[in-house]
Parts: sequence; structure tokens; C-alpha cells
Amino acid sequence: MAKTKTVWVCSSCGNDFPKWEGRCSACGAWNTLVEEKVTISSQTRAKSGMTSRQRPRPLRVSEIETSDAPRIRMPSKELNRVLGGGLVPGSMVLIGGEPGIGKSTLVLQNTLSIQSRRVLYVSGEESAMQIKMRAERLGRQSDTVYIVCDTSLENIFEHIENTDPGLIVIDSIQTIASDELESPAGSVGQVRECSARLLRYAKESGVPVIVIGHITKEGNIAGPKVLEHIVDTVLQFEGDRHYLYRLLRSIKNRFGSTSELGIYEMVRSGLREVTNPSEILLSQTDTNLSGTSIGVTMEGIRPLMIEVQALVSTAAYGTPQRSVTGFDAKRMNMLLAVLEKRVGFKLAQKDVFLNIAGGMKVNDPALDMAVISAILSSNVDIVVPHTVCMAGEVGLTGEIRPVTRIEQRIQEAEKLGMEQIIIPRSNVKGMDLGSLNIKITEVSKVEEAFRLLFA
Repeated sequence: MAKTKTVWVCSSCGNDFPKWEGRCSACGAWNTLVEEKVTISSQTRAKSGMTSRQRPRPLRVSEIETSDAPRIRMPSKELNRVLGGGLVPGSMVLIGGEPGIGKSTLVLQNTLSIQSRRVLYVSGEESAMQIKMRAERLGRQSDTVYIVCDTSLENIFEHIENTDPGLIVIDSIQTIASDELESPAGSVGQVRECSARLLRYAKESGVPVIVIGHITKEGNIAGPKVLEHIVDTVLQFEGDRHYLYRLLRSIKNRFGSTSELGIYEMVRSGLREVTNPSEILLSQTDTNLSGTSIGVTMEGIRPLMIEVQALVSTAAYGTPQRSVTGFDAKRMNMLLAVLEKRVGFKLAQKDVFLNIAGGMKVNDPALDMAVISAILSSNVDIVVPHTVCMAGEVGLTGEIRPVTRIEQRIQEAEKLGMEQIIIPRSNVKGMDLGSLNIKITEVSKVEEAFRLLFA
């Protein structure tokens, strides 16, 4: 006989409690406990029990055998880079992003290009006809991809048993529900139970599973936080739908680095890989205008050349405006305070607008020198040459602090035809500058950089 138990589950962290509480004692969130009914059958409990022979034995570290399993190479090189070299057999990957950003398009156009293994694409949001129309729009046809529209977890496992796929795609996890739970699809209990059973199947069979998930208004993965803990890799698909470019970031990756970045361009035929994003992020116009500068930033291990645009004007109203797009607003206010205190530029009564071109969001402190150069270029109306780039962190005392991976930044600037790069003096120690065809200028103070640019 099946027994039904009622528990209260926190929608923020996923912990369950026997009774309702106003505040979750695990994560401290208020009014996040929701009621869930869990059905437990005696057969399920009997199957889950392990005998003493099946229980794992503690092993020394030296006794554990390791093997480098070959990764499954995806058709997209950008996706392989973010995954750390490709899909790991038996892994579970979660891809999240805003509605309409291109999550399903990214997964579908990759799976349609796989010919070496059978793919089962489970859709709980779209019909088979809609997926067929999208495949025709992408210009891809495949005989190895099987489409099934179902939201029952038990039926999905039957489809898996019948088709014996080498890759499984779930679109999306919030639409899948198990018959063992009475709660609706998308609830905390359903998302947790379905994810756990899919992960168990992936580990036991060695078949990788790609799961598409929704996000909340705050930009976090919808559902319990335990969903991100269950999966092996969490990828965030970012970008404004009004811009052409999409960014694929790795938030969590058990098999690779979490600082990788993949860049795509949304075109009529789907998502196109951007192999050299620096050429696209830089302005191609030959007109020299004040208020722009070029900085060299790092996204993971990839150097990028980014154009920083600034506009400084006299405040038309009593309170000056501070508007920032793609950069930290608090950090820009700190840089404005450094300019006023250490350099002597009076910007307290002026409006300052800052924009990172291309819709990028940058957190690298090495962009500080490019930000203050663009602000002062607009303030004094002097053009910063487009053949000059810079990389350096600005401290509160006005010093230029060293940055990481300076050799890769210099090589990226040289590859794109820059004639001069301004870097911190501390980064030059121990570097071999003889083989470089770009002029390297070292500075240690903000005043030195401004003297070079605006003398």
C-alpha cells in the first residue's frame, strides 16, 4: 500500500520540514515554505535498500583507479570550450536563460548536427510540429534525432528504454512531473525528484543528459537551489534580446573551468559562433571622436578588446546623473572620486554616462584605466587614438596596480593591429619585450597615463 506524507519544502533552498514555519531555518528566507505531498510505496522503499555486499567500501586515495573517459565533442566549438572540452559521458548539464534568448535553438542546432549517436529530444513545452519548423528554419535535417512530446517522467523512461539513445535532452525540467508525487509540474518536489532520477540514470548508464531550465525575475535558475547542486554543469545563456550577441557562461563545472565564455551571434538561420569577438566589439568607424577608449579585458582565459564609451556634460538639473551600462556603477563612482581627489578634475557637478559597447557586462578591474580615460576624454574633448589600448587597475591612491595574464592581453592587442598599449609598470618585470611589434608604455600613476594621452 502507498503511504502519503505531507511535508513543507523551502522553495529557496529545497530543505523540507514536518510543519509550516514562517522562516526557513536552513537558509533564513521568509515565507518560502510550500506544502508538498509525497507518496511513498513499500515497493519503492524495498528497491532502494542495499545489502551489505552492495554498499561501497572506503578506499584509500592511492587505491582509487582513474580513467580519462573520452569526451563527446559537440558541433559547436564555443560550447565545447565552455564545457571544458566537450560532454562528459554520464554527466548532467543544466542550461538556463531568459525566455526567448535562444536556449532551445542552441541545443537543437547542436543535436541536429550530431551523426555519431542517437539523440532523444524530450519537449514538454512545444509540439513536434513546432520543433520541425524550427529545424527547417535552422536548415538542418537529421535521422538520428528522435522527438517526443511528453511531460510524464515514467513515460520518458519508457521512451528511453525503447530508443536506447546516446544523448538525452529535456526541454524543460519545469514541465516534467512524476506520477509518484501529487504536486503539479514545476513545484519544488517535482523538480527535485525528476532531476534526481534523471541524474541517477545518467550515472548508471553513462548517457549524458542536457536539461533546459527557466530562470526567475532575479536571473537565477528557477526551482529549488538543490537543482544546481544535483547537476554536474550549470551554463547561463545571457544577452539582451535587442542585441545580436549571446554569451554562454559556465557557472558551475565539475569537469572544467568556470571562467570560460562562449559568444554567439543571433542570425536568421540560428546561432552563429563568434570566433574573434574583439573585431566585432570594437568600432569599425574611422571617425575620431572624444569619449572613447579601448581596454583589454579577460573573460576566462580569453582576452577581449572592448570599446568603452563615456559622455560628460554639465548637469541640467540640480542633482548630477550617473548612468552605467555594462559596468559596475559603484566602481565607476569610486573612479570618479579618485579623479577628483588625486588628479584634480572637478566632476561633481557634471552628468557622467558610461557604456560598454556591444552589450557586454565586464567585471574585470583591468578595465579601470580605459574607463577613466574615456571619461576624461569626453570631459576635456580630446580624442584618444584608436591605435592605443590600455589595461590596468586603479587604486584609491591613484596608483596603477598590476593585472593578471598581461602577456595574453599584449598578444591580443598586437594581433588586432594596435600600435601602443599602456600597462602597469609592475607588470613589466621579467617580461621579454624584444619579440613584440607593439610599443609598450609603463605607468605607475594615473597622472602619468593622462600626461601620455592628453599632453
